[in-house]
Amino acid sequence: MAEPVLGVIGGSGIYELAGLEDAGWHAVETPWGTPSDQLFIGRLDGVKAVFLPRHGRGHRLSPTGINYRANIDALKRQGVTDILSLSACGSLREGLEPGTFVVVDQFIDRTFAREKSFFGNGCVAHVPMAHPVCARLGGMAEAALDELGIPHVRGGTYVVMEGPQFSTRAESELYRNWGAHVIGMTNMPEAKLAREAEICYATISMVTDYDCWHPEHDTVDVALVVRTLLDNADKARALVRHMIGGLRNRPETCPYGCDRVLDAAIMTAPEVRDPALVERLDAVAGRVLHA
Repeated sequence: MAEPVLGVIGGSGIYELAGLEDAGWHAVETPWGTPSDQLFIGRLDGVKAVFLPRHGRGHRLSPTGINYRANIDALKRQGVTDILSLSACGSLREGLEPGTFVVVDQFIDRTFAREKSFFGNGCVAHVPMAHPVCARLGGMAEAALDELGIPHVRGGTYVVMEGPQFSTRAESELYRNWGAHVIGMTNMPEAKLAREAEICYATISMVTDYDCWHPEHDTVDVALVVRTLLDNADKARALVRHMIGGLRNRPETCPYGCDRVLDAAIMTAPEVRDPALVERLDAVAGRVLHA
């Protein structure tokens, strides 16, 4: 059985956990380029955890400028079996107040300027995305939030916009009419790439504002967003600590098939696969390409 390893993608400082042992920064290069930052790797109560600041320390990278493929590949190379994605978001619903944590279960991908797949010409694959997050991991997050007493809801649709600008009022109203619950800029193609890499993935969106649809919040205030994020930082670290501990009981295989999704996804016949692309896929898809 593979060692359970939690990967945490989020803001700088999430990795500042008391009791984290053998911890330090490690530079990682991938065939897809350089990740957002070095990986901060340590152990908590014997369980390995790998932290990656999504925008880089100091928030150097815009949502579009993040190398999502390098990030996921780097985590895969460290043996990550489960990814907890933490991100700020705007609320599209009156009942989702700033400070609420949303255990997202669906996405609407409105990004258009990002590389969205490890696969392509020379090795084509189509992975299912009907259920884009791992229900087991989402359930773990919900249980941890319950135990910690953090305001949260289970289930919600996250619209991922390209950014870096915030929405127009018309866009915000459109997404509300679509039935979406929160809006952000970073979880796609992250979730798609985690699925291709056969890593269980769950998103926790931390509501920082009401976007611009709300009559009392018709513009997004960056200062308010940052202030709410800082208020949530301790809660996010407590959640991460609980999630790391929960991995000790991880099943050998994911009951929802996240770790076997490539079994029926690769379409290209072995004899016509591009050797250079196959080589780049060694970590992401080596389990099936070199079987």
